[in-house]
Amino acid sequence: MMHRHIALAALAAGVAACSRDRAITGPAAATAARLAASAAAADGAPGAVYTLMNLTSGNAVAIFARAADGTLTVAGTVATGGTGTGSGLGSQGAVVLSADGRWLFAVNAGSNDVSIFRVSPAGLALTSRIPSGGVQPISLTVHGNLLYVLNGGVSGNIAGFALDANGGAAAIPGSSRALSGSAVGPAQVAFSRDGRSLVVTEKNTNAIDVYAVGPDGAATGPVTYASAGGTPFGFAFDLRDELLVSEAAGTASSYLLGSGGSLTVVSGAVSTQQGAPCWLVVTQNGRFAYTANAHSGTISGFAVGTDGALSLLDAGGATAVVGPGNIDLAVSANSRYLYQLRSSGPITALRVENDGHLTTLGVVGTMPGSVAGLVAQ
Repeated sequence: MMHRHIALAALAAGVAACSRDRAITGPAAATAARLAASAAAADGAPGAVYTLMNLTSGNAVAIFARAADGTLTVAGTVATGGTGTGSGLGSQGAVVLSADGRWLFAVNAGSNDVSIFRVSPAGLALTSRIPSGGVQPISLTVHGNLLYVLNGGVSGNIAGFALDANGGAAAIPGSSRALSGSAVGPAQVAFSRDGRSLVVTEKNTNAIDVYAVGPDGAATGPVTYASAGGTPFGFAFDLRDELLVSEAAGTASSYLLGSGGSLTVVSGAVSTQQGAPCWLVVTQNGRFAYTANAHSGTISGFAVGTDGALSLLDAGGATAVVGPGNIDLAVSANSRYLYQLRSSGPITALRVENDGHLTTLGVVGTMPGSVAGLVAQ
């Protein structure tokens, strides 16, 4: 039986902190695209980091060029063609990359659509905008030629799309599926690594939804499970197809995801010793996971056992101090660098050491309160 693990961390009082935004300004979009175009994920190669302005006047992708040593340079913005909400989305996965780094996908939560960009040495090129299949798209996930959108409106849903080779997308018949109910406060949608399951976290119901994905790409379900900790929020699958999820109530939990979509707790509600751990990333080798603790201005590091068990790297829970208003996290494709976005401040760049501890490399940029999402190459 195929298995994967999920790790969660939540804090009821931390939901507001986990809903903040941010934004950035920089040089001309053309220059930005050229500087950030190097999407190489090879070890030691340069790359880029992306976030969303999420402004009501017009959404844009903010771009940072990443040097081979992990440091960042502000590189500018490229318009999405849609609009944002002007406030925090309370989600993880608002901007994502395809596994090969050739395509970037961004939500336009104000105009209810999704922008698709081609990533090349020439920069970011907008190829299409597609309706999100619902109201207020807040999170995206990609597997092969499948794109799923999580819409966070009152009657939230997921909706699936088939991607083509030219950067277009077509709605998959029968793929739109409801969440467990109305006003559930969804936070993220993500494929399992094998693409057979989709997972959604619900903050308001303390629940996790699991959908099966058929050969035609259409989702069925959900089957809804109680979260081991309060306010499940961000999550990530590791290299072994184990899923780690953060809970805003101050904890993290891990689960086995069975081939039939069942969830079995491995480590339930492990305390971070910090406030509002809402966002979570995991290194590609599956050894370490990190939560962004919005109430504490810190990052908590976890060692992930081969069985999915979680243990803090530091007894007090603070593996790094990054300052107030920290929100989305992103790890570079080579897992050597970690990036922390703040709701009204810079992006902090950190190096991931061999033992999982973090070394701060520097800070860059200035974010408006509307910024949302973070992804790195």
